[in-house]
Amino acid sequence: MQQQEKLQDLKVRLSEFVDRIEALDPEETSVEDIDRLISMLEDLENKM
Repeated sequence: MQQQEKLQDLKVRLSEFVDRIEALDPEETSVEDIDRLISMLEDLENKM
């Protein structure tokens, strides 16, 4: 993948991550939801 494509992919993934966080209801968020978010962050970190 070209550097520009990698950057664009990371931007898309980060945007999806932010959308998921904004959609969470703190009263109904489970440990599994948090684990999924952490996994997404780890995936983003590995892509960088």
